[in-house]
Amino acid sequence: MAAAAVHGRRRRLLLLLAALLHLLLVVPVPPVQAARVTALIVFGDSTVDAGNNNVIPTVARSNFPPYGRNFPPEGRASGRFSDGRLATDFYSEALGLGRAFVPAYLDPHYGIRDFAIGVCFASAGSGLDVATSRVLRVIPLWKQLDMFREYMSRLDDHLGATEAHAVVAGAVYAVSIGTNDFIENYFALTTTRFLEFTPGEYTDYLVGLARGFLAELYSLGARKIGFTGLAPMGCLPLERARALGRCAEEYNAAARAFNAALVGMVRELGEQLPGSDIRVAEVYDFFEDMVRDPGRHGFARADVGCCGTGTYEMGYACGAWAAAPAGTCPDADRYVFWDAVHPTERASRLVADHLMNTTFGRFA
Repeated sequence: MAAAAVHGRRRRLLLLLAALLHLLLVVPVPPVQAARVTALIVFGDSTVDAGNNNVIPTVARSNFPPYGRNFPPEGRASGRFSDGRLATDFYSEALGLGRAFVPAYLDPHYGIRDFAIGVCFASAGSGLDVATSRVLRVIPLWKQLDMFREYMSRLDDHLGATEAHAVVAGAVYAVSIGTNDFIENYFALTTTRFLEFTPGEYTDYLVGLARGFLAELYSLGARKIGFTGLAPMGCLPLERARALGRCAEEYNAAARAFNAALVGMVRELGEQLPGSDIRVAEVYDFFEDMVRDPGRHGFARADVGCCGTGTYEMGYACGAWAAAPAGTCPDADRYVFWDAVHPTERASRLVADHLMNTTFGRFA
């Protein structure tokens, strides 16, 4: 009798386990939903300006050939300092926002419906330091924030307050700025900053400005923010030409010092802002490897740009102001740099792939 009872309980247990297994196999389990990225919002300088400078009175423009010759679908000088798309355009595509580029906020061809999934406030020639933006009379970072506030108001009107708030909170913010503060301002002696600060003091000053900007952006509702560190600016063709073909190591040292200070500041700030996810997109080592060993990345040249001689031409010198049209290389994909400062579309794609893997893709 006891043995029969034990056998019966065992049989019932086996039947119960079989039923549970059947349920696991036939009943669909909903996947874990990742936080949705609602939009890509961009601040910065010419590394990410999608054409805002086209409509302001400045010489820092590129809305003319040969710029944009590979911009889809048929080649258009959009105002990007490239032969095609920028890293942020590739972020938009990779984040699944349904568009392969980020439009400029001041571009009259786009409106708030377009900007609801991505918008660029960046201005070529701008910097963290307002004195930098005055050199070429471009849009300073504080004004870019004002444009963002206006955008938020327009988004409220377009979507309603609740949905607009969700867009702002769920967006990824890409910030790329700081190089001009050194190469166009401090080291260029175009303002008095070189008299007011040592290089180290100026770095601390800039990182303090970056901290204030990030804190203000957070106060406006931003939560997922990627701040791109500086690349080895001493290896830009423009700077190499001045250094007789070598990378200007003083400039590279300044970039590394800025990046180290930026990482420390972002770590500290993130601990003070509840719910924030602020990351430094570290690009220095990856880009340095591209310029010092271009062949390993499929490039033929990294010492000069594709446009003209590749040593000084950018902006109007690359096209509109040239006495004759500045010649460009036949295949920009073989060059790391499009002009004497800015990368080609292919180089930007490689940088974007790297930073999506290390930084921006982790917000998705």
